[in-house]
Amino acid sequence: MDSIRAIVQRLRVSSRACERQLGLSSAQLFVLQQLDQAAASSIAELAHRTLTHQSSVSVVVTRLAERGLVTRRASPEDARRTEISLTPAGRALLRRAPRTAQAELVAAVDRLPADERSGLAQSLTTLARALGAGDEAPPLFFEGEETPAEAKAIDREES
Repeated sequence: MDSIRAIVQRLRVSSRACERQLGLSSAQLFVLQQLDQAAASSIAELAHRTLTHQSSVSVVVTRLAERGLVTRRASPEDARRTEISLTPAGRALLRRAPRTAQAELVAAVDRLPADERSGLAQSLTTLARALGAGDEAPPLFFEGEETPAEAKAIDREES
Protein backbone atom coordinates (compact mmCIF):
# COMPACT_ATOMS: atom_id res chain seq x y z
CA MET A 1 0.00 0.00 0.00
CA ASP A 2 2.86 2.37 0.72
CA SER A 3 3.99 2.16 -2.90
CA ILE A 4 0.51 2.93 -4.24
CA ARG A 5 0.21 5.89 -1.84
CA ALA A 6 3.65 7.15 -2.86
CA ILE A 7 2.78 7.03 -6.57
CA VAL A 8 -0.60 8.73 -6.09
CA GLN A 9 0.99 11.37 -3.84
CA ARG A 10 3.70 12.09 -6.44
CA LEU A 11 1.05 12.45 -9.15
CA ARG A 12 -1.15 14.69 -6.99
CA VAL A 13 1.72 16.98 -5.92
CA SER A 14 2.83 17.29 -9.53
CA SER A 15 -0.73 18.04 -10.61
CA ARG A 16 -1.20 20.78 -7.99
CA ALA A 17 2.13 22.38 -8.91
CA CYS A 18 1.09 22.39 -12.57
CA GLU A 19 -2.24 24.01 -11.69
CA ARG A 20 -0.57 26.71 -9.58
CA GLN A 21 2.22 27.47 -12.06
CA LEU A 22 0.35 27.22 -15.35
CA GLY A 23 -3.39 27.10 -14.66
CA LEU A 24 -3.57 23.74 -16.48
CA SER A 25 -4.31 20.24 -15.29
CA SER A 26 -1.36 17.88 -15.37
CA ALA A 27 -3.24 15.92 -18.03
CA GLN A 28 -3.41 19.01 -20.23
CA LEU A 29 0.31 19.64 -19.76
CA PHE A 30 1.08 15.98 -20.51
CA VAL A 31 -0.81 16.23 -23.81
CA LEU A 32 0.99 19.49 -24.69
CA GLN A 33 4.32 17.82 -23.98
CA GLN A 34 3.41 14.94 -26.28
CA LEU A 35 2.50 17.42 -29.02
CA ASP A 36 5.79 19.23 -28.47
CA GLN A 37 7.59 16.06 -29.55
CA ALA A 38 5.55 15.97 -32.79
CA ALA A 39 2.17 17.14 -34.03
CA ALA A 40 -0.46 14.40 -34.04
CA SER A 41 -2.11 13.27 -37.24
CA SER A 42 -5.25 12.28 -35.33
CA ILE A 43 -6.87 11.99 -31.92
CA ALA A 44 -6.27 8.23 -32.16
CA GLU A 45 -2.53 8.78 -32.62
CA LEU A 46 -2.41 11.19 -29.69
CA ALA A 47 -4.37 8.72 -27.55
CA HIS A 48 -1.83 6.05 -28.41
CA ARG A 49 1.05 8.36 -27.45
CA THR A 50 -0.59 9.32 -24.15
CA LEU A 51 -1.56 5.70 -23.42
CA THR A 52 -5.21 6.55 -22.92
CA HIS A 53 -8.58 6.37 -24.62
CA GLN A 54 -9.54 8.60 -27.57
CA SER A 55 -12.51 10.10 -25.73
CA SER A 56 -10.28 11.25 -22.85
CA VAL A 57 -7.74 12.82 -25.20
CA SER A 58 -10.49 14.49 -27.20
CA VAL A 59 -11.81 16.25 -24.07
CA VAL A 60 -8.32 17.48 -23.17
CA VAL A 61 -7.61 18.68 -26.73
CA THR A 62 -10.91 20.58 -26.77
CA ARG A 63 -9.95 22.39 -23.56
CA LEU A 64 -6.49 23.18 -24.91
CA ALA A 65 -7.95 24.48 -28.18
CA GLU A 66 -10.39 26.71 -26.25
CA ARG A 67 -7.38 28.24 -24.48
CA GLY A 68 -5.55 28.78 -27.77
CA LEU A 69 -2.74 26.35 -26.92
CA VAL A 70 -3.38 23.89 -29.75
CA THR A 71 -4.98 24.01 -33.16
CA ARG A 72 -7.11 21.39 -34.82
CA ARG A 73 -7.54 21.19 -38.57
CA ALA A 74 -8.85 18.67 -41.05
CA SER A 75 -6.10 16.57 -42.56
CA PRO A 76 -5.37 17.48 -46.18
CA GLU A 77 -5.00 13.74 -46.93
CA ASP A 78 -8.15 12.58 -45.12
CA ALA A 79 -10.80 15.11 -44.07
CA ARG A 80 -12.17 12.61 -41.52
CA ARG A 81 -8.96 12.99 -39.51
CA THR A 82 -8.16 15.97 -37.33
CA GLU A 83 -4.53 17.04 -37.08
CA ILE A 84 -3.50 18.58 -33.76
CA SER A 85 -0.52 20.85 -33.24
CA LEU A 86 0.82 23.38 -30.77
CA THR A 87 0.23 27.09 -31.24
CA PRO A 88 2.93 29.66 -30.47
CA ALA A 89 1.15 30.25 -27.14
CA GLY A 90 1.33 26.51 -26.40
CA ARG A 91 5.06 26.47 -27.16
CA ALA A 92 5.63 29.52 -24.96
CA LEU A 93 3.79 27.88 -22.07
CA LEU A 94 5.89 24.73 -22.42
CA ARG A 95 9.11 26.72 -22.11
CA ARG A 96 8.23 27.44 -18.48
CA ALA A 97 6.56 24.13 -17.69
CA PRO A 98 7.97 21.38 -15.48
CA ARG A 99 8.08 17.75 -16.58
CA THR A 100 4.90 15.99 -15.47
CA ALA A 101 4.86 13.09 -13.04
CA GLN A 102 2.78 11.29 -15.67
CA ALA A 103 5.67 11.48 -18.12
CA GLU A 104 8.04 10.23 -15.41
CA LEU A 105 5.67 7.36 -14.59
CA VAL A 106 5.38 6.32 -18.24
CA ALA A 107 9.17 6.45 -18.64
CA ALA A 108 9.69 4.40 -15.47
CA VAL A 109 7.23 1.73 -16.61
CA ASP A 110 8.85 1.68 -20.07
CA ARG A 111 12.22 0.95 -18.43
CA LEU A 112 10.84 -2.19 -16.74
CA PRO A 113 11.63 -5.51 -18.40
CA ALA A 114 8.74 -6.73 -20.58
CA ASP A 115 7.78 -9.55 -18.20
CA GLU A 116 7.60 -7.13 -15.26
CA ARG A 117 5.47 -4.66 -17.30
CA SER A 118 3.12 -7.49 -18.20
CA GLY A 119 2.86 -8.66 -14.60
CA LEU A 120 2.30 -5.12 -13.38
CA ALA A 121 -0.46 -4.55 -15.94
CA GLN A 122 -2.16 -7.80 -14.99
CA SER A 123 -1.94 -7.08 -11.25
CA LEU A 124 -3.23 -3.52 -11.61
CA THR A 125 -6.11 -4.70 -13.80
CA THR A 126 -7.07 -7.27 -11.17
CA LEU A 127 -6.85 -4.63 -8.43
CA ALA A 128 -8.94 -2.11 -10.40
CA ARG A 129 -11.64 -4.70 -11.02
CA ALA A 130 -11.65 -5.70 -7.33
CA LEU A 131 -12.21 -2.02 -6.50
CA GLY A 132 -15.20 -1.94 -8.83
CA ALA A 133 -13.63 0.09 -11.60
CA GLY A 134 -15.84 -0.32 -14.64
CA ASP A 135 -14.83 -1.11 -18.16
CA GLU A 136 -15.32 2.51 -19.26
CA ALA A 137 -12.17 4.36 -20.27
CA PRO A 138 -10.78 6.37 -17.37
CA PRO A 139 -9.65 9.93 -18.01
CA LEU A 140 -6.03 11.00 -17.91
CA PHE A 141 -4.72 11.47 -14.36
CA PHE A 142 -6.62 14.21 -12.53
CA GLU A 143 -8.42 15.35 -15.68
CA GLY A 144 -12.00 16.28 -15.05
CA GLU A 145 -11.05 18.02 -11.83
CA GLU A 146 -11.28 21.77 -12.33
CA THR A 147 -8.06 23.70 -12.08
CA PRO A 148 -8.20 26.84 -9.92
CA ALA A 149 -8.15 28.98 -13.09
CA GLU A 150 -11.08 27.04 -14.56
CA ALA A 151 -13.03 27.30 -11.30
CA LYS A 152 -12.53 31.09 -11.26
CA ALA A 153 -13.66 31.35 -14.90
CA ILE A 154 -16.80 29.35 -14.13
CA ASP A 155 -17.50 31.56 -11.10
CA ARG A 156 -17.15 34.70 -13.27
CA GLU A 157 -19.50 33.25 -15.91
CA GLU A 158 -22.10 32.40 -13.28
CA SER A 159 -21.93 35.86 -11.65
